[in-house]
Amino acid sequence: MANMTPEQCRAARALLKWPQVRLASKAGMGESIIRDFESGNRVPNPSKMIAIRRALEAAGILFVSDGQQIAGSLGVRLKAAGSPQHPLTEGEAGIIANSEM
Repeated sequence: MANMTPEQCRAARALLKWPQVRLASKAGMGESIIRDFESGNRVPNPSKMIAIRRALEAAGILFVSDGQQIAGSLGVRLKAAGSPQHPLTEGEAGIIANSEM
C-alpha cells in the first residue's frame, strides 16, 4: 500500500464532507493523530497510516498513485461520480447543522 500525503488526506475528507473526528472514528484512532498528520506535525506509524487509508477507501476514495499521476501530481477522487453519502453507523455521532433549538 502506497503512502498517503497530508494533502491527499485533507482532499479525501473534503470529497466525503467528513470532519477530522469522523475520519479518526472510522480509522479507530484519536482525532489528534489526523489533525497532526494533516498539518504536517507528525507522520503516523505505518499501521495507523494503513488504517486511515483503508477508512477513506472504504468510503469510496480512490488514491491516484505515482504511476497514475494527473498533471504531475498525486491526488484523490471518488470511485463514482455522484456516490451517495454514507449514512452514520450505529453509535456514530453526527454534526448538527442548525443549533437553534
